[in-house]
Amino acid sequence: MGIFTREKETAPCTVEVSHKFESLHAHVRFNNGAVVYPGDEVLVHGPEIMAPYGAVVTEDRTATITRASGLERLWTRLTGDFEFMELCEFSFSGEARL
Repeated sequence: MGIFTREKETAPCTVEVSHKFESLHAHVRFNNGAVVYPGDEVLVHGPEIMAPYGAVVTEDRTATITRASGLERLWTRLTGDFEFMELCEFSFSGEARL
């Protein structure tokens, strides 16, 4: 992996989509043990998976993992904590804000 170049790899994966009251999620598991690192991008190929309410749908697919360049990985690690903190900016109060 170069400091400026991005590499692509293909990996078989299993996609699980849950549309239940107790769990609404979508997970991707790479069947070949591939690991996604900060800055990497994943594209799962195939049509959209729609799970009806109360169901969990599991399908085998293929995914393309685009590995971040060395520079992108460094930038993601340096700035990731700041972006996470933006998600944490919340407050609870009994007053309505207008």
